[in-house]
Amino acid sequence: MTWKFVRSGGSGSGSGSTCSAAPNWAAGTWYTAGTVVKYTDGRHYIAKNDNPGYDPIISTWYWAPHTCTGGETPQPSGFPVSEAQFNQMFPNRNPFYTYSGLVTALSAYPGFANTGSDTVKRQEAAAFLANVKHETGGLVHIVEQNKANYPHYCDWTQPYGCPAGQAAYYGRGPIQLSWNFNYKAAGDALGIDLLNNPWLVENDPAVAWKTALWFWNTQSGAGIMTPHKAMIDGAGFGQTIRSINGTEECGGRKPAEVQSRVSAYQAFTQILGATPGTNLYC
Repeated sequence: MTWKFVRSGGSGSGSGSTCSAAPNWAAGTWYTAGTVVKYTDGRHYIAKNDNPGYDPIISTWYWAPHTCTGGETPQPSGFPVSEAQFNQMFPNRNPFYTYSGLVTALSAYPGFANTGSDTVKRQEAAAFLANVKHETGGLVHIVEQNKANYPHYCDWTQPYGCPAGQAAYYGRGPIQLSWNFNYKAAGDALGIDLLNNPWLVENDPAVAWKTALWFWNTQSGAGIMTPHKAMIDGAGFGQTIRSINGTEECGGRKPAEVQSRVSAYQAFTQILGATPGTNLYC
């Protein structure tokens, strides 16, 4: 059977039309074939068939992703990754992880991927996104998959405790922020109450990206420097691995995990037109 695909403004394959007038998708609203809607993650979808408001993410028989003319998020000045390159890096990403969310988050740390030479900027962007790819399975997972770990991320010795509940501080977002003290520190730095509302990291794409940039730019983790400093000072990609998960992976502990990160970094620097540099391993 051949399905009929219709796009707003004429026949076609679900791409190319403008989306400036597209309504926000609403469950329970009747949509005729050819209607373009804006989903909750900011992406657009087109109705392939009439439907009573089925979810575009779930009901793929009724909906298809829709590309809009002029609908891409503008690439910020100085940021070396375009939306097309971002999509090339993460072809199977979860729609939650939007390029627009990343762009919005950049304002929290304007020095990220915007310090040093063009090569250094590209290397840092590639390094960040390569580690993100590894941590989330290609920007697929929003939350930590092993739920048995959830209750372990509450440190009751902290004076503020775990007001959202003992099992509320599991890994979330591009670098899988976890532990109550990290939610507290990230929230304080970003001006967002993540201690009491950690769920924002899995519900708001910009907040999710901001928490990842918070760690990248301000935390040394298991390493001796922040990942941001490692890339702008020439210490190399290997030091970013050490900061993010050095106690588990570095020193020959998990060579396959390290290689996964390095391979992604090499691929991403190639997409961005940069060399990967030296000191790739930890």
